[in-house]
Amino acid sequence: MKINKAYYYELDPNVSQRISLAQNVGCSRFAYNWGLQQRIELYETTKESTNAIEQHRLLNSKKITDFPWMYEVSKCAPQEALRDLDRAFRNFYRGLKEGKKVGFPSPKRRGVHDSCRLTGSIKVNERSIQLPRLGVIRTKERTKVKGRILSATISRQADRWFVSLTVEVEVDSPKPVQGKPIGIDLGLTSFITTSENEKVAPPKPLNKALKKLKRISKQHSKKQKGSKNRRKSALKIGRQHRKIRNQRVDFLHKLSSKLAKTKPVIVVEDLDVQGLLQKKQLSRHIADVGWSSFIRMLEYKTKWYGSTLVKAPRRFASSKLCSGCHFKKKDLLFQQL
Repeated sequence: MKINKAYYYELDPNVSQRISLAQNVGCSRFAYNWGLQQRIELYETTKESTNAIEQHRLLNSKKITDFPWMYEVSKCAPQEALRDLDRAFRNFYRGLKEGKKVGFPSPKRRGVHDSCRLTGSIKVNERSIQLPRLGVIRTKERTKVKGRILSATISRQADRWFVSLTVEVEVDSPKPVQGKPIGIDLGLTSFITTSENEKVAPPKPLNKALKKLKRISKQHSKKQKGSKNRRKSALKIGRQHRKIRNQRVDFLHKLSSKLAKTKPVIVVEDLDVQGLLQKKQLSRHIADVGWSSFIRMLEYKTKWYGSTLVKAPRRFASSKLCSGCHFKKKDLLFQQL
């Protein structure tokens, strides 16, 4: 069967390559915001919509006169950005039809999720990657990529550059995992509590680094706007957030891989994480543990390793159901202690 995998590497660009990477990311952000504004104005005047193909044609016609600097970057950067915008609008309209809460596409800000996707001729060497228009860029580790490369996504985290290679791989169907099924209850005090009465504590990287993060954020607010010291301080905050994210993702990957490789059936509740994040007292703690990322990892890893993920319905009243005789109570009364 064919599956898509991603290979993630840190780049080691020189000064001129850093400038080129920033130009491609900035062009992608500009094209996305330009396309969003053009769609809004078109709907306000004619009540009509458009698509990525038409917007890309319009943008190409304006390159010579309005945006000549776009010829300095890869043509893929604005093209893929308009495709992402088109996908965001389709998700928004589908959410309206299905009654789901899908936000209206919002403009991208500089320094927040800086990234762009490139397609075309992408080659991987032992210690470097060749990207369209950017040339050969060294990597900080050896690259081992198997399969057909579909795209390369460049991203910036604080002062570091990374590339994620999406690859299509032909693999054999995995053998079914042997063992007993397991049920998982997600929580804050214990990240997971299994049906085998096993508890795994969450690392809570944001909670542990909150004191330091508050201190450097307060120092940043006192810096003069536009000064070099303020830029250095912003970089320091970005590095701290990158460290927090890496610790969380490392924990989630290790735990999800362990469960997918050892448990044939994994039952987890279909949580409304977006709704739970609306609670002010718990929003930071819920975002710190990363429930949504954990469930997303289980979804594709169970397919890789031959196990099955089952999502229990949100409205299923398991608290009213007896585990022995399966009698369901009409009302559930909680005793106040």
